[in-house]
Amino acid sequence: MSTVPPPEKLFASPADAAERLEGVGYLTDAATATTVYLAAALGKPLLLEGPAGVGKTELAKAVAAATESALVRLQCYEGLDEARALYEWNYKKQLLRIQAGAGDGAQEWDAVHDDIFTEEFLLTRPLLTAIRRSEPTVLLIDEVDKTDVEVEGLLLEVLSDFQVTIPEMGTVSAVRRPFVVLTSNATRELSEAIKRRCLYLHLDYPDAERELAIITSRVPEIRAALAEELVRLVATLRGLELKKSPSIAESVDWAETLIALGTQDLDADAIRQTLGVVLKHASDHDRVIRELKLDRV
Repeated sequence: MSTVPPPEKLFASPADAAERLEGVGYLTDAATATTVYLAAALGKPLLLEGPAGVGKTELAKAVAAATESALVRLQCYEGLDEARALYEWNYKKQLLRIQAGAGDGAQEWDAVHDDIFTEEFLLTRPLLTAIRRSEPTVLLIDEVDKTDVEVEGLLLEVLSDFQVTIPEMGTVSAVRRPFVVLTSNATRELSEAIKRRCLYLHLDYPDAERELAIITSRVPEIRAALAEELVRLVATLRGLELKKSPSIAESVDWAETLIALGTQDLDADAIRQTLGVVLKHASDHDRVIRELKLDRV
């Protein structure tokens, strides 16, 4: 029978969460700060869903930095399996152990079998690593929507009971509950079983005021007027429903690019010359140049 460790008291209140996240460079809104606080207070995994580039992964990193926790990351992809997510056995080392036992001819197979399925031969992967840590830990399960549905089954035991079952060794239960963040770009619908175990937060692109604050905090040397121009232009680009809209990080990159070039005004020439910072598809370039009439200047 599992004993789930009590939740960590990472934040004193939603306001404390907002302040400490801002202290590590992540500017948040009230809804996000409140949900982060509740996920920590209730000990529930936090499912972040929203378009790519809105800061989902960065939020997990910010929670780790703000709480002085280690970040353990499971990057999900199509074809991810138990051996890469949970654990696997060190087969080469096991084979050497078997060969060594056979050499002296003294050991029975049962003894060798019991020996090779022990801690010495176990290779831990992110989920098991996070469960076994006794220090503060943020477990980031990134882009969970890219995995197969079967992988979600592997996550259920971790997300509900904070434990992992290894048939040869038994159940490994957490001694300290990690703060768990799952991110999804909503490329497919996640199972209800996963959602039931999590608090849910949909992150979208920030409003103009918050994006301006993010850019000026990350690139303090940018002029206020130029930053405002940049924020308005990025909002316009996102409204065009491009193949890939500019992310927050790319907005910051664009601001740094303008500073590096000594750009004072975001005129047509400056936009054309630097579009590659935020647009990564030729079709998006063509559409923006056409929609903003940059080819007529």
